[in-house]
This record gives sequence, structure tokens and C-alpha cells, in this order.
Amino acid sequence: MDQQTRHALKHDQFVDSTQHGLEWASENRRRLIVTGTIVIAVIFVAIVGALVYNHRADKASVAFGEAMQVYQTPLAQPGQQVPPGVKTFPSVADRAKAANALFTATADQYGMMPAGKLSRYFAALTALEGGQNASAEAALKQVASGWDSDLAALGKLALAQLYRQTARDAQAIDLYNELIAKPTSTVSAGTAQLQLAELYEAQGKPDAAKKIYAQLKDKDAKGPAGMLAAQKLNPAAAGPAVQQ
Repeated sequence: MDQQTRHALKHDQFVDSTQHGLEWASENRRRLIVTGTIVIAVIFVAIVGALVYNHRADKASVAFGEAMQVYQTPLAQPGQQVPPGVKTFPSVADRAKAANALFTATADQYGMMPAGKLSRYFAALTALEGGQNASAEAALKQVASGWDSDLAALGKLALAQLYRQTARDAQAIDLYNELIAKPTSTVSAGTAQLQLAELYEAQGKPDAAKKIYAQLKDKDAKGPAGMLAAQKLNPAAAGPAVQQ
């Protein structure tokens, strides 16, 4: 086979391949257009969704910041002199009530945003400070059942405290044991164990409390929980050190 013939064959094969590709594209043109349109639409929706999410997240953060600013407003007794232009509240309950309204509104409007979830937690805390135990319990249960394990742990810890205050020790113990079994960066196992031991002490069960303190002391001797547990086991030894 001479060079000219081989060249002609290659040319024919190229033409055949190109023609086949053109025919396939023509036959599938509608499908290609539809697929391309869907891909573009998905990308567009993703971009718009991200922009909307970021916009709402920013607004939620601003709203949370405004609520936190109220929550951190200083207290001043009637007649007490304060710098000009500085807002104050006459009592913790009054401040908690004002902050609670803002935290609750932020949580209701931006519940899916991180700042909205955090607002729900602070709505519960301010409800507790304002003596609204039912509202606080409902909010804390929402926080405790959330997907954010760190925030959920804080919710469980506060909920356990509420149970203790309302004579529901058995439910508090259940929550403390959950936190001990699954510690997080916000609530360590040691923190939950200390709270549980204090509950047992309040119940008049010193042996149960001492058992927990001993476990903490052995497990985390140099950590804050272990050192506090050691002081609980031997308060006389801690006395002189505190006085120095």
C-alpha cells in the first residue's frame, strides 16, 4: 500500500468519524440542550441559594448582636448616677425581659441560621432569669435536640439545672449521664460529673457524690475538674492553701 493510499484511507476514516459525531449530535441535540440547561439552572440556583443564605446569616448575626447588647446593658438603681447617654435597667428581671423579646424574635425569624440557634439558647437563659420557667424549658428542649452537638450540650446542661430547681432530680440525672457519656467541647464529662455529684450531695447522698469525686480525682488529677474533686474529698487540705 503506497503512501497516497494510506493517506486517503486515514482521511476517509476521519471523515467517517466526524460524520458519525455530527449525526449523533444532531440526533441528541435536544437532549444535550436540555441537559445543559438543567446544569446551568442547578448552578444558578446554588449561587442564588448561597447568596440568600449568606444574606440571612448576616442579618441574623446583626439581630443577635443587638439582643446581646441589650443583655449586657448595665444595671443601675433608681437615683443612681450614670454617664449621659448610657442606657441602664433597674433590675436583672427587667433586663432579661427586654433581651428575651429580642432573642426570641431572632430565633423565630432565623431559626435555621447559626445565630438564630444561638438566640434560642439565650432566649431560654433570659426566660429563666425572668422567672418564665415554662418558656425556658420549651426553648431549652429545642436547643437540646438540635444537630449542633456543642450547643445541644449547653442546652442539656441548662435544662438539667432547671429540672433541679423544679424538683425533678431524676430527669436532671438522666441528662447529666447523657453528657458524661457524650462529652463535647462546650460541656466536658468532668463538668457534668461535678454537677451530678453536687446533686447527690443536695439529695443527702454523700457516698454517691464521693464516688464520683474519687473517679474524677484519679482520672484527671491535674485538670480543673480533678483538682476541684480533690478539694471536695478533702476540704480541710484546701483551706490553708486558699488563705495564703
